[in-house]
Amino acid sequence: MREYAVVLLTAAVVTFLATPVVRVAAVRLRMMAAPRERDVHVIPTPRGGGVAMYLGVAAAVLVAGRLPALQRTFDDSQTIGVLIAGGVICLLGVLDDRFSLDPLTKLTGQIAAAGVMVLFGVQLLYLFLPVADIGTLILGPSVGVPATILLTLLTVNALNFIDGLDGLAAGVSAIAALAFFAYSYHLGLVGYDDVASAPALITAVLAGACLGFLPHNFSPARIFMGDSGSMLVGLMLSAAAVSATGQADPQTFDSAASLLPLALPLLVPVAVLFIPFADLVMAVIRRTRRGQSPFSPDKMHLHHRLLSIGHSHRRAVLIMYFWAALLSFGAVALSITGGTANVLVVIGALLVVGVVVVLSPRARRAAIAARQAKLAAMRERSRSTHPTGRAVPSASPAPAPPAPPVVSSTPAGVRR
Repeated sequence: MREYAVVLLTAAVVTFLATPVVRVAAVRLRMMAAPRERDVHVIPTPRGGGVAMYLGVAAAVLVAGRLPALQRTFDDSQTIGVLIAGGVICLLGVLDDRFSLDPLTKLTGQIAAAGVMVLFGVQLLYLFLPVADIGTLILGPSVGVPATILLTLLTVNALNFIDGLDGLAAGVSAIAALAFFAYSYHLGLVGYDDVASAPALITAVLAGACLGFLPHNFSPARIFMGDSGSMLVGLMLSAAAVSATGQADPQTFDSAASLLPLALPLLVPVAVLFIPFADLVMAVIRRTRRGQSPFSPDKMHLHHRLLSIGHSHRRAVLIMYFWAALLSFGAVALSITGGTANVLVVIGALLVVGVVVVLSPRARRAAIAARQAKLAAMRERSRSTHPTGRAVPSASPAPAPPAPPVVSSTPAGVRR
């Protein structure tokens, strides 16, 4: 665990120190995000922060190669493959941040980066379906390779979709990476995998890079991670999900008599990535029903909805953090404890708290409106019951005084 803490801190420190340098370079290269109708920032802000994050990731991987306890993670080529594929997709993101590539070019580059990762051994080997006695499916290259590429594309674009508020993507990614690390490290502790494993190292490094970038990116952001950062984070998270859950047969678990532990290798990555995946699916359905392209922008993402309800910028980001942490760490807690009653009660209570917090602006507005209506009714009753507010009976009007005689100012003997 201490070695993982070292690489996490290395990634965080290098990213934190490199981000101001990258920001200056982005300004000089005119990699600026101008405010658009759907954006929430009001001044042009440099982007390309993914370069600093990749530098932190690369530095942490180099340090991990020097640590005796983590050298076993380099016995296979998965970590190096993720590092190379991350460089490819980060370069693609830099080009997009500078020149605004078209969607087809970006998709081709994403497939190429995912293909590099697959060539180095990161691919789905097993998939357990706990329904209808299907059990574990052994995926060959003809299925595992396209499934891995598809998962990578979905994760990359899902992270890109939620990158709409200052600090949102970096914070949610850090939470997801830490949850994946806890899950992978637990599998190593109980003997289902090596403690020094590729998914544990990848997620520890990614969490450090996100945490190091977050102080520069939290509201008000001084730099955006851009596509170079969101696509890098999505690729590394997909690699961690594939490595942690797609290469171990869950039916070998000691708790195989229970359905929940069997399903957790499939549920953990879904829960960890639920927020970006839900936003992606809702956006695709919403735009398709309108006859628009799934990639056409709008202001109906989850973070936009929180803002429309009445939450402030920072409050909306913190709410998204809360839900990401609850879903991801809740799933990991279930996997570690086997779903004890205490864990279920705590998760249920936090779910209620989350719903109340999300709906609090609406409840507050409704309470204010109800209070105003009550005060208006009280004022109306007060006017009707007070003596001065009662209607005065109509009486005959007093006769008007006679008009004074009109005195002519014309001199006598002079006609008008």
